[in-house]
Amino acid sequence: RFARMRALAWSGDWLYASRGYTLLRARVSGVIEWERVGSFRPEAWRLISSCSRLGARFFRDGFHALAVLPSGHLIGAVPGAIVTLSPGETEFRVSHRVTRGLRPLHIAAAPSERVYWGEDFDNPRRDEVHIYASSDRGERWEVVYTFPRGAVRHIHNIAYDEWENCLWVLAGDNGQECRIIRASCDFKTVDVIFSGGQQTRCAAVVPTRDAVYFSTDSPFEKNHVYRLDRRCGKVRAVADLSGPSIYGCLVGDAVLFSTMVEPSVINTGRNVELYGSRDGVDWQPLQRWKKDRWPMGLFQYGNAFLPDGKNTTGLLAATTIAVERSDMETSIWRV
Repeated sequence: RFARMRALAWSGDWLYASRGYTLLRARVSGVIEWERVGSFRPEAWRLISSCSRLGARFFRDGFHALAVLPSGHLIGAVPGAIVTLSPGETEFRVSHRVTRGLRPLHIAAAPSERVYWGEDFDNPRRDEVHIYASSDRGERWEVVYTFPRGAVRHIHNIAYDEWENCLWVLAGDNGQECRIIRASCDFKTVDVIFSGGQQTRCAAVVPTRDAVYFSTDSPFEKNHVYRLDRRCGKVRAVADLSGPSIYGCLVGDAVLFSTMVEPSVINTGRNVELYGSRDGVDWQPLQRWKKDRWPMGLFQYGNAFLPDGKNTTGLLAATTIAVERSDMETSIWRV
């Protein structure tokens, strides 16, 4: 266990994690020793607020997403900005100011080193929503695709699928806004695979060789894990979840999703849970953490963050937040 650390991304057997606005990494084999990679210099008040556990939770401080490119370039999301670190540098530079919303929850990268993220903001008027891409390792960003006004509320996630060399785009939040989309990496082909209800309101996706797994993120209906079979194209629910889910990952041949504590009429539980399956059919809860006493709207929902990227180890990293005894703590297990 590592206190005050957030696991962000895997790159092979390297795990990247942040402590506030400092980025660290460790080769996760044997004794885990962290080394400093670089840091981002936010506004002075954020340097102060990020030093406090509750302050960091209240102001949503620190890194929220990271993509590690084969070239060694790093692209991260911090409050209000997309930031870039080139090999040999030690301080992240702002490459794009996020003007709508605080930041994306995920940054996706293709083997070509093209990088993507989608706008995630409240959008009550249902304005148009953009997907951004960079072809120069995060130096410059351009709008590569736009959802027209009224089409979707915002983008939950974009993830690269190495088996089909495509991108999965997850959008929400209500009715036809809930979409699971498969797009080519140049966005010349954009196909809506599923849409139209809360069971297609998804925020986490885990592609595997034989199937693609999605978890739902609904406050209005029971949440599930769905399995899309690549061979026949059929989709079916394979697991019931205790709450909405916005993070998933692959460890070896095991697929895992976490839930968060976001109370509603349907979601009444007070536990963050971690679910896993080795065959994609038989699912079971593996870990459970109780939500702490601090108000959720101010100090975040209870959750377990699962890092992005390609993990070549047999290890699972998860960062829990707003839970008793393990708040803002990263744990590593052998699966």
